[in-house]
Amino acid sequence: MKHLTTIAVAGLLAATALPAFAADITGAGSTFVYPVLAKWADVYKKNTNIGLNYQSIGSGGGIKQITAKTVTFGATDMPLVHDDIVKNDFVQFPVINGSVVPILNLPGIKPGEVTLDGPTIAKIFLGEITKWNDPAIAKLNPGVKLPDTAVAVVHRSDGSGTTFIWTNYLSKVSADWKQKVGENTAVEWPVGIGAKGSEGVSNNTANTVGALGYVEYAYAKQNNLTYAKMVNHAGKTVAPTAESFQAAAAGADWTSAPDFHVIMTDAPGDKSWPVAGSTFILMQAVPTDAASSDAALKFFDWGYKNGKQMASDLDYVPMPDSVVTLIEKTWKEKIKGASF
Repeated sequence: MKHLTTIAVAGLLAATALPAFAADITGAGSTFVYPVLAKWADVYKKNTNIGLNYQSIGSGGGIKQITAKTVTFGATDMPLVHDDIVKNDFVQFPVINGSVVPILNLPGIKPGEVTLDGPTIAKIFLGEITKWNDPAIAKLNPGVKLPDTAVAVVHRSDGSGTTFIWTNYLSKVSADWKQKVGENTAVEWPVGIGAKGSEGVSNNTANTVGALGYVEYAYAKQNNLTYAKMVNHAGKTVAPTAESFQAAAAGADWTSAPDFHVIMTDAPGDKSWPVAGSTFILMQAVPTDAASSDAALKFFDWGYKNGKQMASDLDYVPMPDSVVTLIEKTWKEKIKGASF
C-alpha cells in the first residue's frame, strides 16, 4: 500500500514516468489509471523483464502523443467518438473501471462525514455556493457542525479525463452546469484554483483549508484525503467503496457499444456510486512499430488476466472476462500484426 504514496509523490514531476527499461513499452495520458498501471508494470517487469515507460500527463496529453505517434499507446478517460477514431486510424478499448470522488479539507471533519449531491456540487463549482455552512450543504448534513469557512474549489488545469468524468456527471445532474460550462477534458472553470494532474489536485486540496476537489479514488485513499459521500441517481446516500463502484460498473453495456464507447456516470441502482468511469487505451490500427505494439497488447492481456486483485486492492473495478474476450477479438480483427 506504500507503493501508491511513492508514485503519487513522483507524479508531481513535470513529466511523470515509470522507470525506463530496455525493450520498454511506451504510453502516456490518464492520471486516473496511473496507480494501477504502475502496480502492474512493477510486477510485469519482474516476471518478464519488459518495462513500461508511462507518462502520467493527463488524457489530453495522451491523445496528443498517440496522435503524433510518439508512444505505443495513449490512455484517456474520455472515450473518443467513432469519427475521431476513424480519422486517426485508432483502435480503442477499455482497460479498467474506477471512480472519481469529491475530496475536501475541513479540520475536524472525517472521511465520509459530509454528504454532497450533484446539484449542490454544481452550484459550488459555479461559484453560487461559497461557504461550507450554506443552507444547501447543511440540509444534506443534519447533525454535522459545518464551519463558516469559504469553499476553495480545486480543479484540474490540464486536459484531463478525470475532468471529463466529473463535468459529464455535473452536466447530467445540473441544467445550469450543462448550459454554462458543459463537459470536456478541459472547460472554462467559473471559479477555483487550477492544479496539474490528480497529484496536483490532491496536493492543493490537502494544503488548502476549505478546499473541495475531485480525484480518482485511489489517490484519495492512499494519500489519506478526506472524501465526501454522495447522493446517487436513485436518491440514496452512498460511500465510495468497492461495492458501490462495482454496482456502477455492473450496468455497462459493452457488447453493443461501437468502439467500446461507454460512459458510466449517474448510473441507476440504489448502491451505485454516481461518478464512475473507465480508462480507454488508444493504439494505432497500423502500428509504426509492430513489435512494440504487440508487446503492449501482451502487457494488457497479462493485466486483464493476472492483475485483477492488484486493481481491486487499489479500489478499481477490473474488466469482466466476457468483455476481455471481446477486447482481444477486436485486437485480432483491427490491429495489424496482433498475435491474439
